[in-house]
Amino acid sequence: MRAYQSTRLLEKISEGMLHEIYPKLYGAFYTAEDMDSRYSTQVRRHQELFGSDEPVRIYSTPGRTELGGNHTDHNHGHVLAASINLDTIAVVSPADDMIAILDSEGFDPVVMDLSDLSIHPEEEGTTEALLRGIAAKFAEHGCKIRGFKAATSTRVLKGSGLSSSAAIEVLIGTILNDLYGDYACSTTDLAIYGKYAENVYFMKPSGLMDQIACANGGIVGIDFADTASPVIDPVSYDFRAKGYTLCVVDTGGNHANLTPEYAAIPIEMRGVAEAMGKTTCHETTFEELLGQLKGLRETVGDRAVIRAIHFFFEDRRAADMVGTLQKDDIDSYLSMVRESGKSSGMFLQNLYPTSLPSEQGVTLALAMTEGFLMGAGAARVHGGGFAGTIQAYIPNERFSDYVIMMERVLGKGVVTPLAIRNTPTTRIG
Repeated sequence: MRAYQSTRLLEKISEGMLHEIYPKLYGAFYTAEDMDSRYSTQVRRHQELFGSDEPVRIYSTPGRTELGGNHTDHNHGHVLAASINLDTIAVVSPADDMIAILDSEGFDPVVMDLSDLSIHPEEEGTTEALLRGIAAKFAEHGCKIRGFKAATSTRVLKGSGLSSSAAIEVLIGTILNDLYGDYACSTTDLAIYGKYAENVYFMKPSGLMDQIACANGGIVGIDFADTASPVIDPVSYDFRAKGYTLCVVDTGGNHANLTPEYAAIPIEMRGVAEAMGKTTCHETTFEELLGQLKGLRETVGDRAVIRAIHFFFEDRRAADMVGTLQKDDIDSYLSMVRESGKSSGMFLQNLYPTSLPSEQGVTLALAMTEGFLMGAGAARVHGGGFAGTIQAYIPNERFSDYVIMMERVLGKGVVTPLAIRNTPTTRIG
């Protein structure tokens, strides 16, 4: 795929060069005019930032939505996830030195010398840490990387559980893979590199689901029994064609300072497994837990045990959900979505932080949605939980009424419809 001089690329975009690509990336939720403007804006930003009409390339990496398997990946369980129409894009040119510049619209630019790929503790929680960690993984695997100059923009809602951080991780990997890796890395490799950077350089405990879903495209069932080589089972399905609009609802709340709440879940689940002589919950069973329940309560406490029980139920359910979609059994699928939501609330206990019991936007939004649906469709907590978003399947013909109801309480623009994107992270021009 050729790289165009930026001036020529602007002409090609205005001539409709990307119009055949847009439906594959954005489903029904876009206009060609809006997307042409969006991509042209980033090409112009690249010109303004880097001051030359050099050959540039365009990349797109989707966000993701978790469809099933709430907090199961980090204990090597099953997950059902999908890439979505909301994406992060980049207009990029290679550099002739080791300086990488990542200038994301609305954020301070990241400027980094990739000749230093050591861990910098002071970069904990920053984009710098992600860039340095991913580049380190490429170098470890023999890629002779250099710098690059990127103007980026995202429509992956931050703090929404749609994985804006995983999207930027996979995007960085996609850029390096194209510019200097000769596409030697698979999408699963890119996901693993992103997780490594997030765990080791960014210093945040996380599983691998987000990165795999952002990298692969479409709906995927993932078995994390072997995290070094997860088994990925693609599923083709169109919820809108089956009568339901998949959406997320931003309930408000702040994800800041919630890392200890998220981190406690895998720590407690693993604590139960370790008390049973194993490493993760995947290595044991619900029946074995029941046999040791009295001692476990004394050793690790009730909440850890109950969260492990959620893992066993949710792990089996996420695997079964793949089968319901493959059999086109939407009713059974939605029933499992509802069961997943109840298990997260009752057993996983991630609808609100225990330190802020007066702020329960997620629980409130779920109650409103359940009252609206009255047994139709489904809703569940989305992503890590504690604050942020819920996920809902609303009958198509009632979606406008649902938006009106939720906006009346939670504010304008809180409901975002999602389309499943079947195209993986990619260079598109």
